[in-house]
Amino acid sequence: MIPKGKLSKADLVRAADRLRHSNPINHFGFQLVQAERGRAVFRMPVLELHKQIHRVVHGGVVAMLADTAGGFAAFLAAPRGSRVVTIEMKINFLEPIEHGEIKADARVLRQGRTTSVVDCDVTDQDGRLVGKALMTFSILLKQK
Repeated sequence: MIPKGKLSKADLVRAADRLRHSNPINHFGFQLVQAERGRAVFRMPVLELHKQIHRVVHGGVVAMLADTAGGFAAFLAAPRGSRVVTIEMKINFLEPIEHGEIKADARVLRQGRTTSVVDCDVTDQDGRLVGKALMTFSILLKQK
């Protein structure tokens, strides 16, 4: 099953609360651009703190952006009250990024009862595919 559709007001409140309490989002300047059930798009302006010694964005920062977008897409598709945690991630770094803005567009490919598989395209400001990630998230259901 692939979840789709608009978010309710309660879901939007839950999403906003989650964003406020995310240290990586706040520290690295990730910004939510679009959110719907099973999909999240984040953008990040390239800052000096994101670059490694060769003056391009560090792969770990690109991976963190993809993981954040993927986790948020999985979170928005999961049952209310549950949590999601990354249990597997594979990423290909396709192009170096020196400046501008990066966008991570994550979509749930398969939503199960206990896991969610998410695909994420990472593009630069020119629309070039600079990274591709595939992630699996564990869905931790609320204890009764």
